[in-house]
Order: sequence, then structure tokens, then C-alpha cells
Amino acid sequence: MAPASSIPACDGLRLKSAGKTANYRQTSGGAGLIVTGARAASQPETVVLRIIRILLLILLVLLLLPYLVTPFYRTGHPVSALMAWRTLTGAPVTRHWIDFGAMSPYLARSVVGSEDAHFCKHKGVDWGALREVLDDAEDGEVARGGSTITQQVAKNLFLWNGRSVIRKALELPLALWIDLVLPKQRVLEIYLNIAEMGPSGQFGAEAGAQYAFGRSAADLSPREAALLAAILPNPVKRSARKPGPGVRRLSGTYMARANAVARCWRENRGD
Repeated sequence: MAPASSIPACDGLRLKSAGKTANYRQTSGGAGLIVTGARAASQPETVVLRIIRILLLILLVLLLLPYLVTPFYRTGHPVSALMAWRTLTGAPVTRHWIDFGAMSPYLARSVVGSEDAHFCKHKGVDWGALREVLDDAEDGEVARGGSTITQQVAKNLFLWNGRSVIRKALELPLALWIDLVLPKQRVLEIYLNIAEMGPSGQFGAEAGAQYAFGRSAADLSPREAALLAAILPNPVKRSARKPGPGVRRLSGTYMARANAVARCWRENRGD
């Protein structure tokens, strides 16, 4: 057997045994054996798990962010997700914030009468109306809107347009939270300042009134307020500026409802 001193020096010797790989390295302190088989194979799995954890953490932050931000919307002039998206993509956006107390009192009455007759009674979600929508869908009837004004505020501020089970599942608890932390009048004020009210990027009552009637939302008559309410939630297909028979019919209905609607907000002028 050759003496150990006769073994030729080498930088490293790669050994294979039982499906495992090891590196034998000659160092100044002596020989070292480094096993890189199963341990090395586990490294990609560790990286994948780390990426998954990061993605889940980001998703959790995104889900919680609306709940953290909403209490701060007791003041200020929030913008909708659609407004932000249009701004980022270069699409036109026109919005002039108007305080609730400065609006024509007929506008809030007409919008509540048209969009959410139980606005002052429910806690963000009208469960009775929602059950009726589900029953209609099961019976094969044409689906109609069951979203409250609070749900629409949740969708407009934090979510996306279009019908989606996922969006609805996110929208319902968020609407309950908004109703819990914001006064009814503030919810209505936000809605009337972020709802789309024109065919070319007009958002909010002031921009909608200026586009449709050439006057401020503060000066709307009962008929004009009802016409604006009648174009919701689709001001692209419906027009208050040049109302068709359907819009005129709806506006007449909403004018009649406006004075009968229950109010949970203060009106600085008018009855």
C-alpha cells in the first residue's frame, strides 16, 4: 500500500455513493468532506417556500389595508380606485369635491330613493334585498342590483368594477366595517363625490351637474337631481344631459320617492 505522502495532491475529489454526492477538498488545515446531496436539493424548496410566504404576506397586507385606511376617511377627499386607475393610464378624470352641506338637498334624497331605500336602516348590507336577488337568480329571472350605497362605496374606493363572486365576498365585510366606523352622512358624502356621473370621466355630483346642466350641484332642482340619480350606476349608457324616455321615466319615479325617503343626515337648507 502506498504511503499517504505518495497520494497525489488535488484541489478536490468528487465522490458518489448511494445516490449522494460529496466533495472532498484538500485544505491547509487538512482534508474536508462536504456533503451536498439531499441538503442541496432542499435549497430550491426553501426558496419556493420563502417566495410563497412573501406573497401571502403581501396578500394579507392588501386585504387588511382598506380596514386600516377607512377610519381616516372621516375627513379628507378620498378618490376611487377607478379614478386612480384612469389617472395612471392617462384617461380623463374630472372631479370637484363638494361638501355634503353645500349640495342641493334634493340630490341626496333622490340618490337614496333610487339606489338604497333602506340606507338609514341597514348596517352596510341590506340582507333582505340580497336574499331577493339570490332568489331571482335561482328562478332564472334577470339579475338586478342588490348593492347598498355603502357597498358601492366599498367597491369604488378599494375594489374593481364588474360582477365577480370574489369581489362580492370582499365587498360585504368591508361594507359592514365602513358602516361601523363612518357616519351615514359621511358615507353618503363620499359616494356623491366618487360615483361616476358622466360619460367621459366625470366623477362626483359637482362634475356630473356641471356636465349635464351647466350648474353646480348646490343649485340642482328636484328634477335635475332625479335625472342625475336616474343615470346611476351607468352614466356611459344613460344621459342626464340628453335624457331618453327611460331616464325621464325613472327620474319621475325618483322624484316621487325623494320626499318619502327616510333621512339619517342633516340638511342645512330645504325641508
